[in-house]
Amino acid sequence: MFKEIILVSAVLVALVESNSVFVGHVYDQTGLVRKVYDKMVESTAIPFIKRDEEVFFEYPAGDQKIKGIAIKDLADSKAEASITRGGLGFGFVNIKLKSERGSGLKYLIEIFA
Repeated sequence: MFKEIILVSAVLVALVESNSVFVGHVYDQTGLVRKVYDKMVESTAIPFIKRDEEVFFEYPAGDQKIKGIAIKDLADSKAEASITRGGLGFGFVNIKLKSERGSGLKYLIEIFA
C-alpha cells in the first residue's frame, strides 16, 4: 500500500511539473479507444524568438469523432500547448504549440477515437 501511495504521488508531481495536455479518454483497458494519429513536433531554439507550430488533424470521413487527445511535452520545457478548434466530439482538431522565448519545443501528439 505504501509503495502505491509513493507511485501515485510521483505521477502527480510529474504531471504538475510538465506542460502536457490530456483531454478525454487517452487510455482504455476495454479496447474501446484506439490511437488513430500520432506525430512528433520538434523545433530548435532561436535566440530571442518564440517558436510557434500548428498541427491540424481531420478524419477523411465525417462519421468518426475524437474521444481523446494527448499532447505530451517531451522536453519538460515551459512551452504552451492549446487546442484552438475542434477536439472532443468533433471530427477535427487544431493544436497550437508555442515555445518560451529563446527555447525550442518537442511534443508528441496522439489522438484517440
